[in-house]
Amino acid sequence: MFDWWNSLELATQIFYCIAIPSTLILLVQTVLTFMGIGDGVDADADVDVDVDVDVDVDVDADAADGVFGDNDAHEAPDAEGIEGLRLFTFRGIVAFLVVLGWVGVAMSASGVAIYVTIPVALVCGFAMMLSLALIFRAVMKLRNDGNTDNRNAVGTAGKVQLTIPPARTGEGKVHVMLQGSYVERSAVTDDEEAIPTGSEVIVVGVSGQTDLIVKRK
Repeated sequence: MFDWWNSLELATQIFYCIAIPSTLILLVQTVLTFMGIGDGVDADADVDVDVDVDVDVDVDADAADGVFGDNDAHEAPDAEGIEGLRLFTFRGIVAFLVVLGWVGVAMSASGVAIYVTIPVALVCGFAMMLSLALIFRAVMKLRNDGNTDNRNAVGTAGKVQLTIPPARTGEGKVHVMLQGSYVERSAVTDDEEAIPTGSEVIVVGVSGQTDLIVKRK
């Protein structure tokens, strides 16, 4: 055993020291997850807030800024961007190290030059971490979409993504912050003029189960 270890190059030994412990941690974490113990390691803290809102209430745009802060749509985190992508979680870092270690072991043991092995191993590890982040974001998005209540968007600012026809003659699309996530929702308006794409709006109520009622900010 020691003769085999001593026969390895230093780079291969280092990659083994990365790969083996991280793999053991990943296996333990996986077992705990299946047992229902490790589910909360990378989970976001969810805070449920009960908000009683009257439907079709009129919200003054300036007052909304005073209560909710400068909740402009362009300042809200984009769920499709970096803010919504949780790369550096414990699970992601462990997966990064596992792939980095074993790719490094395989390449260095095959005689690949170290200046090639390290960049390739790093890229492979990052690709795995990114893949996990995308998977978990998709899962969290599905969970959030199933539990969101559009009434909680009343009083928040948003940005029009698809022109909203005037006087509820049709539906448009808006991006708003809803329960901690930046989401897209159908919207109507009572304004006599259409609200074009890119305009900032205030959510003043809900219509039915899906539509938000907005007015130009």
